[in-house]
Amino acid sequence: QVQLQESGPGLVKPSQTLSLTCTVSGGSITANYDYWFWIRQPPGKGLEWMGAITYSGSTYYSPSLKSRTSISRDTSKNQFTLQLNSVTPEDPGGYECASARRCTITTRRDVYSYWGQEDRVTVTS
Repeated sequence: QVQLQESGPGLVKPSQTLSLTCTVSGGSITANYDYWFWIRQPPGKGLEWMGAITYSGSTYYSPSLKSRTSISRDTSKNQFTLQLNSVTPEDPGGYECASARRCTITTRRDVYSYWGQEDRVTVTS
């Protein structure tokens, strides 16, 4: 059973960088045709697809967030990390990592195979 465990600060100040890590157990982030995602949900809004990193290390980002977003991985730790730069008051919400057997930009939960537990992020000075 694959499990995703998120970690990172729940509180970040405006203009700072938010960094969240997803640690994967029960599977490998380099396994062929497995894809790894970051998805968020601002308060009162729907899910927003942020980006993905593939089993080979390629990355894809939402056009609206691309200038501020970076997804990387540490294969030795079986982790992938989201960095969101220049955080604004529009960025708080629930941040989740997820996995799927295909590269997708959908926000339908049933398309994803596994989800992390959600990390609640607050932006405050």
